[in-house]
Amino acid sequence: MTPARGTAGGAALTDPVLDHLRADGGILARLKAYASLPSVSTDPAYVEGMASARALLKARLANIGFTHVDEIEAGGHPAVVAEWMGAEGAPTYLVYGHYDVQPPDPLELWHSAPFEPEVRDGRLYGRGVSDDKGPVSIALEVLAAFLAVEGRLPVNVRILLEGEEEIGSRTLARMCERHRDRLAADAVISADGARWRADLPTVNVGTRGNAGYEVTLRTAGKDLHSGRYGGAVPNALAEMARLLATLHDADGRIAVAGFNDDVREASAEERAAFAALPFDEAAWLAGIGAEAHGEPGFTTLERLWVRPTVELNGLWGGYTGPGGKTVIPCEAHAKITTRLVPNQDPARTGALLEAHLRAHAPPFAEVTVVDQDRGSAAYEVPPDHPLLAAVERAIGETYGTRPARVKVGATLPLAAIFKQAFGVDTVTMSFSTADEDFHAPNEFFRLAALEEGLEAWTRLLRILGGQAT
Repeated sequence: MTPARGTAGGAALTDPVLDHLRADGGILARLKAYASLPSVSTDPAYVEGMASARALLKARLANIGFTHVDEIEAGGHPAVVAEWMGAEGAPTYLVYGHYDVQPPDPLELWHSAPFEPEVRDGRLYGRGVSDDKGPVSIALEVLAAFLAVEGRLPVNVRILLEGEEEIGSRTLARMCERHRDRLAADAVISADGARWRADLPTVNVGTRGNAGYEVTLRTAGKDLHSGRYGGAVPNALAEMARLLATLHDADGRIAVAGFNDDVREASAEERAAFAALPFDEAAWLAGIGAEAHGEPGFTTLERLWVRPTVELNGLWGGYTGPGGKTVIPCEAHAKITTRLVPNQDPARTGALLEAHLRAHAPPFAEVTVVDQDRGSAAYEVPPDHPLLAAVERAIGETYGTRPARVKVGATLPLAAIFKQAFGVDTVTMSFSTADEDFHAPNEFFRLAALEEGLEAWTRLLRILGGQAT
């Protein structure tokens, strides 16, 4: 690829590694080949696509000069690992990304085939191009360029490319326990995480945690005829709707007793920093066709970044096929997820949620609550962490302006897992953007972000190695 000089807006960088990247005409082709592999982790039908993605990554890492290229696992999909440890006396950074992607469904809403990446209007379209194959490719291309041009990296680097991020990093904690020697590092640089906006340089300094549950409510031994039994026995769907309505008060506050007791409130300084960000709430809402709603007393950004949630993700029961069926369902089901903020324990909030559901269910109903995953805690980067300072400097020099510190309403399980397993912190260095429709049809990745990311990662490695130019 041959990006134009100055597209990111920062001061011109003369660097042999960056010159090599700018002259490389194969970067986009390699990304398209990677994104063409259907590495969907949640569906066993894609097992060959998962294996193909691992094979491509291992071949690429070995070819560019990494050693100990391998697969490690802990009972789930394997991860790809590799290392370059030739910088004696220098710190070791773990570069994290994931090769698994979301399912492409519904296929009929795509404008081009999801696993046949296509460039249109300065964007690359395809499943996984933004989450997370484009950002991972940026990191790998820069590492490859350093090794090609200089024969070494400025710092020691270990690579972890996970295969279960899209299903909650189910075995990542066990993987850290089993393979400590392959993953140990001084800090983690995540190529996953996403920028807040394409028009505003930012660094993510915090993510919410999450946990998921499936609830079943039963009111009878079998489905019943609505004519013979209607009005004389309870309806599981109606009872479930009433039960779920107790999770919040009329104003949108979480009504689960004790759920917010451990919430660490945002400081006045943090709230002021959020208020100073250039955020057009009306335009944001118009873009999604929705109205503002949520916990009173907080702004939209505060609700997204520093307040917990209890969300209903699915509700079903009875007959849902074409036409009608006069039935009183004996069972109703719901899927619930929670987003958690610092100081909240997923196990504790899950227990409180289950206790609330049981306490508010009618006495004639049987309620079952099943944890869908072990949950992930929220995570915050220490504000004075040297890796955060280096990332901010690299992004600031690339764009010509200091990046704003923002948070993410979503969850990056790896950050809390690595903090607990190794006591190390994680800073994101991702060049996907929140509006690029990942998890939805027509996912895309801005080609401008590819160019900007290559420059920023080059600057970052120079800074980390004490070789900034």
